[in-house]
This record gives sequence, structure tokens and C-alpha cells, in this order.
Amino acid sequence: MAGIQDVAQELNVGIIGGGYAGMAAAVTLAQHGIPVTVFESAKQLGGRARGVLYNNTQLDNGQHILLGCYHQTLKLIEQVGGNIKEDFLRLPLQLTLHNRFELKAPHLPAPLHLLLGLLGAKGLPFGERMRASRFMLAMRNARFTLAHDTTALELLRTHKQGELIRLLWEPICISALNTPVHKASAQVLLNVLRDSLNGARSDSDMLLPRINFSALFPERAEKYINRHGGAVFTSCGAEAIVPMGKEIELVTARGTQRCSHVICAASPTSSARLFRTVPQLAPIAEQIEAIPCQPIYTVYLQYPERVRLPHAMLGFDRGVAQWLFDRGQIAGQLGLIAAVISAEGVHQELEQEQLVQKVAQELHKQLGITRVPLWHQVIAEKRATFSCEVDLRRPAQITPLPNVLLAGDYTAGAYPATLEGAIMSGIRCANEIRKAS
Repeated sequence: MAGIQDVAQELNVGIIGGGYAGMAAAVTLAQHGIPVTVFESAKQLGGRARGVLYNNTQLDNGQHILLGCYHQTLKLIEQVGGNIKEDFLRLPLQLTLHNRFELKAPHLPAPLHLLLGLLGAKGLPFGERMRASRFMLAMRNARFTLAHDTTALELLRTHKQGELIRLLWEPICISALNTPVHKASAQVLLNVLRDSLNGARSDSDMLLPRINFSALFPERAEKYINRHGGAVFTSCGAEAIVPMGKEIELVTARGTQRCSHVICAASPTSSARLFRTVPQLAPIAEQIEAIPCQPIYTVYLQYPERVRLPHAMLGFDRGVAQWLFDRGQIAGQLGLIAAVISAEGVHQELEQEQLVQKVAQELHKQLGITRVPLWHQVIAEKRATFSCEVDLRRPAQITPLPNVLLAGDYTAGAYPATLEGAIMSGIRCANEIRKAS
């Protein structure tokens, strides 16, 4: 019987894409002695969660947050050399819409921390707070499972959430699913509520990265892969996937490589392009292309260093800017404010300069910030995530070609387009290869 090392030597896995999904797959395989080669078309790793240098300031391609329930993501970050306490500003569950609504969960076991947090929330009559608590208890009794999926809005209306929809559930839905509440899958929203609000108390904590997203995991993962005998190539995209009997020929910018397996962890657009030319994979390409998308806009405003927000993370009610992040409090970048606008909306009709002016006006009106930004930068990801809609058909990780797998936050899973969803898909692909071997 072949030993583990013998089996590993028979495998040679090519991974297309150096984002969180691809690097998670690569680390998992490298950990078990399986040779991997990662091909990333961009100059840097991270995919849609990557660092961006602008005006000598380190930004992110989008301002993401992690939750305490992202167990696989946090585990991998530590595995490749990260330190969760140092890498993140960790905040207990708190949602603050400036001058309108505030929820802070006390340090109690779940779900008491949430229920008492809801009952003590500011900005709502007691009856509304009771309805929120009853809704969570009802979902808990139903094991956060619906007989038939519906929209999040319909579910919330059925449970008479009223004003809570706009002030509590819609901000959570937009933040977690990046999909308007009238389109969003109620079941996927419940999956998020189950894992973040119904597990251990720490699962609901919010983790705001102090370092950029390329440095947080992918760059550390590259070093880990190199130490374990693998290789990572940037500025080296895949051009074609060619089945060759029991192997796969991967055509890249560096030439052709024979692989025992290929994990395609590129963007949906790139994955569909590669799959379209392979007859067995063409139906999956059509499925990927049919998935609707949603945008995320991040507006960075650099103010003088003494400008700061009342909280590290702050929401606006009925503003163009939905969530504000004080990069000074989070990462020591004094005076730098990141305004995030998730999902589709009227902001898409504005020119970037108009959008910047609108956000700056809201900061002036809501917070009294009268200073003019020293500089600004808008990062618009028009296809940032899939639109997490009712009964959406998402492609599986396993394809009709047993040695070609598909990874990404848009592939089949219980989560919306989150870093945890991406990480889990990559790990799943890696484990399929390990099982098959």
C-alpha cells in the first residue's frame, strides 16, 4: 500500500487564482504534503479582497469585516503565521446608526447576549424590541430553517418586524448578503444569523483588520506554500484548461503544465471563460454566467489627522453612505475614513466626484465634520459579489471532470459571498482531492 508521501508525489495540483479561495485550497493541500502551484493573473494576491496602495497610503480594495463565527478563516490565518489579537480590532456585537439606533450586546452567553441586547436597544419603543426578540426565538425554535425559501423582506413582514426592518435587519442583510432585502434569500440570511448570533458569544464579535487584506492571509499563505515545496506565480494567468486523459494540461502565461488536478478559483467571469471551451464544463460556464451580481463601492476620504468618528464603525440611517470605518481607530491611519455602500442603488447613477461630494456632505451634516478632505479615492467593484437571491442555483465544487474542481464564494454553500464562504469552498476542493487520492 502506498504511503502518504507516495500518494502526494503522484499528485500535482494546479490552482487558478490567488484569492482567498485559491490560497485556502493551496494551504490545505500543502499542509498534507501535496505539491501545489498557484497561478494568479494580477500582480498581487487577494482577488477581490486585496491591498491597494494609493497616495502612499495602504488601502483595501473594499472594506471588509470578519465575524467571530468565521472559524475556518481565522484558523487558516493563524496557521500561516497570523496573530488574531494583533491583526484585528475585535469588537463585541454592536450596531450603531448615528442618532437613530444603537444595539450593544452584553458579555453574556448566547443567545442571552443578543436577546438582552435587543431588549436594551436605543431608538425603538419597547414593543418593537420585544418583536425582535420574539423573531429570534421563533427562528431558533425552527432551527433557522424554512420549509420554502422566500425573500428576507417577506419573512420579516410575516413576523411583524415593522420599523426593525429598516433599522436592524436590513443593515444586517445588506452587510452580510450584499443584496437588497426585497431580493435577498431569507434562508441564507437565517444561516448567517444562526452562525453569528446563536452560537458562542464570541461568534458575534466583529473583527476589523488592522492590516491590508493581501497581507492578512494571501501573502502569508504564499510563504507557507513555498516552505512546503509549492510555488505561487503572480502576473501569470491561466489561458486554457485542456483534459489529457487522466491529467489536465494547464496553459498559462509561463507555458504549459501537466497537473493531476486543477482547482479553478478565479473570478466567476474568468472561470466561465475557461470552462466554456471544455465540452464537459460548458454547462457550468452557462450556470456561472446566469448568476446575477451586486456592486460594492468604497469611498476613502483622507481628512486632517485630528478628524475621527464617534466609533470605529458607524452606520447612517437613510444615507448614501451605509457604514463608516475610522481607519485611525482601527489601523492607526489617522483622519482616514472609509465609507461603504453595498448592493445596488441610486449611488450607481452618480459620477465618482459626485459620490465623494455626497458622502462628504453627509459627514458634515451628520457628524459636523467641516474640513475638506485632503484627498479621496473611490473603489467601485461593480461585480463585487453574487446577488444572494431566493433559490439561487450556485455551481457545485465538484464538476463532471473528476480532476477539475471549482472554488469561490459564489459556489454552492450555506453562506453568502463572504471570506468565510470563499475559504470553505477552497478547503472543500482540497479535501475532495485528498479523498480521491
